[in-house]
Amino acid sequence: MPRTPLIAYDHVRKSFPGPAGAVAAVDDVALEIAEGEFLAIVGGSGSGKTTLLRLTNRLIELDSGTIRIAGEDISGLEPVGLRRRIGNVFQNGALFPHMTVAANIGITPRLLGTPADEIAARVDELLDLVQLDRKAHRDRLPDELSGGQRQRVGVARALAARPAIVLMDEPFGALDPLTRDALGGDYRALHDRLALTTIMITHDITEALLLADRIAVMRSGRLVEVGTPALLAASREPYVTELMSTPRRQAARLKALLPESGAA
Repeated sequence: MPRTPLIAYDHVRKSFPGPAGAVAAVDDVALEIAEGEFLAIVGGSGSGKTTLLRLTNRLIELDSGTIRIAGEDISGLEPVGLRRRIGNVFQNGALFPHMTVAANIGITPRLLGTPADEIAARVDELLDLVQLDRKAHRDRLPDELSGGQRQRVGVARALAARPAIVLMDEPFGALDPLTRDALGGDYRALHDRLALTTIMITHDITEALLLADRIAVMRSGRLVEVGTPALLAASREPYVTELMSTPRRQAARLKALLPESGAA
Protein backbone atom coordinates (compact mmCIF):
# COMPACT_ATOMS: atom_id res chain seq x y z
CA MET A 1 0.00 0.00 0.00
CA PRO A 2 1.24 3.54 -0.75
CA ARG A 3 2.35 5.62 2.22
CA THR A 4 -0.04 8.32 3.43
CA PRO A 5 1.13 11.78 2.33
CA LEU A 6 2.39 13.83 5.26
CA ILE A 7 2.60 17.01 3.17
CA ALA A 8 0.29 17.76 0.26
CA TYR A 9 0.31 20.75 -2.09
CA ASP A 10 -2.92 21.11 -4.04
CA HIS A 11 -2.89 23.60 -6.95
CA VAL A 12 -0.73 26.03 -4.99
CA ARG A 13 -0.15 29.48 -6.49
CA LYS A 14 1.87 32.49 -5.34
CA SER A 15 2.62 35.67 -7.30
CA PHE A 16 4.68 38.76 -6.53
CA PRO A 17 4.40 42.27 -8.04
CA GLY A 18 6.74 42.99 -10.96
CA PRO A 19 7.44 45.96 -13.26
CA ALA A 20 5.10 44.55 -15.90
CA GLY A 21 2.52 43.14 -13.48
CA ALA A 22 2.24 40.09 -11.24
CA VAL A 23 4.90 37.40 -11.65
CA ALA A 24 3.95 33.82 -10.77
CA ALA A 25 6.63 32.46 -8.45
CA VAL A 26 4.71 29.23 -7.81
CA ASP A 27 2.24 28.31 -10.52
CA ASP A 28 -0.35 25.56 -9.89
CA VAL A 29 1.95 23.15 -8.04
CA ALA A 30 0.43 19.83 -6.97
CA LEU A 31 2.74 17.51 -5.03
CA GLU A 32 2.52 14.90 -2.27
CA ILE A 33 5.34 13.95 0.10
CA ALA A 34 5.12 10.73 2.06
CA GLU A 35 5.91 10.38 5.74
CA GLY A 36 9.57 9.49 6.08
CA GLU A 37 10.48 10.65 2.59
CA PHE A 38 13.51 12.76 1.65
CA LEU A 39 12.50 15.04 -1.23
CA ALA A 40 14.93 17.38 -2.97
CA ILE A 41 13.59 20.31 -5.00
CA VAL A 42 15.91 21.49 -7.76
CA GLY A 43 15.80 24.20 -10.38
CA GLY A 44 17.57 27.37 -11.38
CA SER A 45 17.31 30.76 -9.72
CA GLY A 46 13.76 32.06 -9.96
CA SER A 47 12.27 28.59 -10.43
CA GLY A 48 10.05 28.98 -7.34
CA LYS A 49 11.61 26.31 -5.15
CA THR A 50 12.43 28.58 -2.18
CA THR A 51 9.03 30.26 -2.43
CA LEU A 52 7.36 26.85 -2.20
CA LEU A 53 9.41 26.04 0.89
CA ARG A 54 8.48 29.34 2.56
CA LEU A 55 4.80 28.71 1.82
CA THR A 56 5.06 25.39 3.68
CA ASN A 57 5.59 27.00 7.09
CA ARG A 58 3.65 30.20 6.28
CA LEU A 59 6.63 32.52 6.20
CA ILE A 60 4.68 33.83 3.22
CA GLU A 61 1.03 33.22 2.41
CA LEU A 62 -0.24 31.48 -0.72
CA ASP A 63 -2.64 33.19 -3.14
CA SER A 64 -4.72 30.11 -3.88
CA GLY A 65 -4.72 26.37 -3.46
CA THR A 66 -4.16 24.36 -0.30
CA ILE A 67 -1.24 23.00 1.67
CA ARG A 68 -2.01 20.21 4.13
CA ILE A 69 0.21 18.69 6.79
CA ALA A 70 -1.02 15.38 8.19
CA GLY A 71 -4.33 16.14 6.49
CA GLU A 72 -4.73 19.54 8.17
CA ASP A 73 -5.05 22.71 6.08
CA ILE A 74 -2.21 24.94 7.33
CA SER A 75 -4.22 28.10 6.59
CA GLY A 76 -6.23 27.30 9.72
CA LEU A 77 -3.14 26.95 11.91
CA GLU A 78 -1.49 29.69 13.92
CA PRO A 79 1.70 30.53 11.93
CA VAL A 80 4.17 30.76 14.82
CA GLY A 81 2.90 27.54 16.33
CA LEU A 82 3.16 25.85 12.93
CA ARG A 83 6.80 26.97 12.51
CA ARG A 84 7.75 25.64 15.93
CA ARG A 85 6.51 22.21 14.86
CA ILE A 86 8.78 22.22 11.79
CA GLY A 87 12.58 22.15 11.81
CA ASN A 88 14.36 24.64 9.54
CA VAL A 89 17.97 24.52 8.35
CA PHE A 90 19.30 27.48 6.40
CA GLN A 91 22.50 28.20 4.50
CA ASN A 92 25.36 29.12 6.89
CA GLY A 93 23.30 27.84 9.82
CA ALA A 94 21.66 31.26 10.40
CA LEU A 95 22.60 31.10 14.08
CA PHE A 96 22.02 33.97 16.51
CA PRO A 97 25.53 35.49 16.76
CA HIS A 98 25.19 36.74 20.36
CA MET A 99 24.01 33.38 21.70
CA THR A 100 26.11 30.35 22.61
CA VAL A 101 25.81 27.04 20.81
CA ALA A 102 23.72 25.66 23.68
CA ALA A 103 21.40 28.69 23.66
CA ASN A 104 20.97 28.49 19.89
CA ILE A 105 20.05 24.81 20.03
CA GLY A 106 17.72 25.25 22.98
CA ILE A 107 15.82 28.32 21.78
CA THR A 108 12.73 26.57 20.38
CA PRO A 109 12.23 24.26 23.39
CA ARG A 110 12.63 27.34 25.63
CA LEU A 111 9.95 29.22 23.66
CA LEU A 112 7.71 26.16 24.01
CA GLY A 113 8.11 26.27 27.79
CA THR A 114 10.31 23.21 28.21
CA PRO A 115 11.98 23.10 31.68
CA ALA A 116 15.61 24.22 31.75
CA ASP A 117 16.99 20.86 32.90
CA GLU A 118 15.23 19.08 30.02
CA ILE A 119 16.61 21.64 27.56
CA ALA A 120 20.15 21.11 28.89
CA ALA A 121 19.82 17.36 28.47
CA ARG A 122 18.39 17.78 24.98
CA VAL A 123 21.27 20.07 23.97
CA ASP A 124 23.80 17.45 25.07
CA GLU A 125 21.88 14.72 23.25
CA LEU A 126 21.81 16.74 20.03
CA LEU A 127 25.48 17.69 20.19
CA ASP A 128 26.24 13.99 20.34
CA LEU A 129 23.83 13.36 17.48
CA VAL A 130 25.51 15.90 15.16
CA GLN A 131 28.97 14.74 16.25
CA LEU A 132 30.15 17.84 18.11
CA ASP A 133 32.03 17.46 21.39
CA ARG A 134 29.85 18.77 24.22
CA LYS A 135 32.59 20.34 26.33
CA ALA A 136 34.41 21.88 23.39
CA HIS A 137 31.38 23.46 21.71
CA ARG A 138 28.53 23.99 24.19
CA ASP A 139 29.58 27.47 25.36
CA ARG A 140 31.15 28.78 22.18
CA LEU A 141 29.71 31.58 20.03
CA PRO A 142 28.95 31.01 16.34
CA ASP A 143 31.88 33.13 15.11
CA GLU A 144 34.23 30.77 16.97
CA LEU A 145 33.07 27.83 14.83
CA SER A 146 33.99 26.63 11.36
CA GLY A 147 31.36 26.67 8.62
CA GLY A 148 30.75 22.96 8.99
CA GLN A 149 30.42 23.23 12.77
CA ARG A 150 27.92 26.09 12.42
CA GLN A 151 25.86 24.00 10.03
CA ARG A 152 25.91 21.03 12.43
CA VAL A 153 24.61 23.37 15.15
CA GLY A 154 21.94 24.54 12.71
CA VAL A 155 20.83 20.94 12.18
CA ALA A 156 20.80 20.35 15.95
CA ARG A 157 18.67 23.46 16.49
CA ALA A 158 16.22 22.29 13.81
CA LEU A 159 15.82 18.96 15.62
CA ALA A 160 15.58 20.37 19.15
CA ALA A 161 11.77 20.28 19.43
CA ARG A 162 11.59 16.79 17.88
CA PRO A 163 9.84 17.84 14.65
CA ALA A 164 8.50 15.30 12.20
CA ILE A 165 9.31 17.62 9.28
CA VAL A 166 12.57 19.40 8.43
CA LEU A 167 12.80 22.07 5.71
CA MET A 168 16.30 22.77 4.35
CA ASP A 169 17.17 25.72 2.09
CA GLU A 170 20.56 25.22 0.39
CA PRO A 171 21.85 23.84 3.70
CA PHE A 172 25.30 22.79 2.49
CA GLY A 173 25.84 25.24 -0.37
CA ALA A 174 28.37 27.50 1.38
CA LEU A 175 30.62 24.68 2.60
CA ASP A 176 33.82 23.37 1.09
CA PRO A 177 33.39 20.14 -0.95
CA LEU A 178 34.77 17.74 1.68
CA THR A 179 32.67 19.22 4.50
CA ARG A 180 29.62 19.40 2.24
CA ASP A 181 29.89 15.74 1.29
CA ALA A 182 30.43 14.59 4.88
CA LEU A 183 27.62 16.69 6.32
CA GLY A 184 25.19 15.68 3.59
CA GLY A 185 25.84 12.02 4.32
CA ASP A 186 25.58 12.57 8.06
CA TYR A 187 22.25 14.38 7.69
CA ARG A 188 20.85 11.62 5.47
CA ALA A 189 21.79 9.10 8.17
CA LEU A 190 20.00 11.25 10.78
CA HIS A 191 16.95 11.52 8.51
CA ASP A 192 16.74 7.72 8.37
CA ARG A 193 17.56 7.15 12.04
CA LEU A 194 14.95 9.65 13.30
CA ALA A 195 12.32 8.80 10.64
CA LEU A 196 12.13 12.43 9.54
CA THR A 197 10.34 13.85 6.53
CA THR A 198 12.75 16.22 4.78
CA ILE A 199 12.34 18.75 1.98
CA MET A 200 15.67 20.09 0.75
CA ILE A 201 16.17 22.93 -1.71
CA THR A 202 19.38 22.70 -3.71
CA HIS A 203 20.88 24.04 -6.94
CA ASP A 204 23.12 20.99 -7.09
CA ILE A 205 21.52 18.12 -9.02
CA THR A 206 24.36 15.78 -8.01
CA GLU A 207 23.68 16.47 -4.32
CA ALA A 208 19.98 15.81 -4.90
CA LEU A 209 20.70 12.53 -6.68
CA LEU A 210 22.99 11.32 -3.90
CA LEU A 211 20.76 12.25 -0.94
CA ALA A 212 17.10 12.22 -1.93
CA ASP A 213 14.50 9.48 -2.36
CA ARG A 214 12.74 11.58 -4.99
CA ILE A 215 13.55 14.82 -6.80
CA ALA A 216 11.08 17.52 -7.83
CA VAL A 217 12.24 19.67 -10.74
CA MET A 218 10.86 23.21 -10.95
CA ARG A 219 11.13 25.80 -13.69
CA SER A 220 9.48 29.22 -13.95
CA GLY A 221 7.23 28.44 -10.99
CA ARG A 222 5.92 25.18 -12.37
CA LEU A 223 6.59 21.61 -11.36
CA VAL A 224 8.20 20.03 -14.41
CA GLU A 225 8.67 16.46 -13.20
CA VAL A 226 8.93 14.43 -9.98
CA GLY A 227 10.58 11.06 -9.60
CA THR A 228 13.31 8.88 -8.23
CA PRO A 229 16.86 9.45 -9.51
CA ALA A 230 16.43 6.43 -11.79
CA LEU A 231 13.18 7.78 -13.26
CA LEU A 232 14.68 11.23 -13.87
CA ALA A 233 17.71 9.62 -15.49
CA ALA A 234 15.35 8.06 -18.06
CA SER A 235 13.25 11.21 -18.56
CA ARG A 236 12.65 12.61 -22.04
CA GLU A 237 11.51 16.00 -20.75
CA PRO A 238 14.02 18.44 -22.29
CA TYR A 239 14.75 20.51 -19.17
CA VAL A 240 15.16 17.41 -16.99
CA THR A 241 17.45 15.86 -19.62
CA GLU A 242 19.52 19.06 -19.59
CA LEU A 243 19.79 18.97 -15.77
CA MET A 244 20.79 15.31 -15.77
CA SER A 245 23.49 15.93 -18.37
CA THR A 246 25.60 17.83 -15.82
CA PRO A 247 26.43 14.93 -13.46
CA ARG A 248 26.86 12.66 -16.47
CA ARG A 249 29.41 15.02 -18.03
CA GLN A 250 31.20 15.38 -14.70
CA ALA A 251 31.34 11.60 -14.24
CA ALA A 252 32.75 11.13 -17.74
CA ARG A 253 35.40 13.81 -17.23
CA LEU A 254 36.41 12.37 -13.86
CA LYS A 255 36.69 8.89 -15.34
CA ALA A 256 39.00 10.26 -18.02
CA LEU A 257 41.10 12.29 -15.58
CA LEU A 258 41.45 9.83 -12.70
CA PRO A 259 43.24 6.52 -13.11
CA GLU A 260 41.45 3.32 -12.19
CA SER A 261 42.10 2.08 -8.68
CA GLY A 262 45.17 -0.11 -8.67
CA ALA A 263 46.26 1.00 -12.13
CA ALA A 264 50.02 1.09 -12.81
